[in-house]
Amino acid sequence: MSRLTEIEAMIARVALGDRAAFGALYDATSAKLFGICLRVLDNRAEAEDALQEIYVKVWHNAGRYQVNGLSPMTWLITIARNHAIDRLRTRRRAERRAGGDMAEAADLADAAPGPEALAVAGSERVRIEGCLTELEPDRAAAVRGAYLAGESYADLAARFDVPLNTMRTWLRRSLLRLKECLTR
Repeated sequence: MSRLTEIEAMIARVALGDRAAFGALYDATSAKLFGICLRVLDNRAEAEDALQEIYVKVWHNAGRYQVNGLSPMTWLITIARNHAIDRLRTRRRAERRAGGDMAEAADLADAAPGPEALAVAGSERVRIEGCLTELEPDRAAAVRGAYLAGESYADLAARFDVPLNTMRTWLRRSLLRLKECLTR
């Protein structure tokens, strides 16, 4: 008997009120369903609570399961996923109601870097600019175009009137020289 037909048999016995089959079904499937709950809810305690509620649903609704050639795990996973999503929605609604203006203020928090991060970035920018000046002017312009302006390799090759593979070589070698310069 395959694992899937064993699970189908367990669900059929659970539908008849077989507690031993319910325990076996839990042992066989709970790890997978817990993983789904944890992934959706991102909170271990809440995922554990949701898992208990899911198995209560399975106990009460096992009679509704119909063997249809699909995996019985699909039925169980659907129950778990839908229940976890419902809990997540309920949690978010409760957080919005409880948070009021504070929840809105958190959503409006400035995502820009702070003063320390700006100082570090400024220092790094100076180092990178210094290393770019060590490259040939056309190579430095190609690096700026590709990695700062987002130009494609093909556009850069056309602009500098070189074959596409030559442009790739320029950029690769220029990046290696920049890396070497920055590690000094």
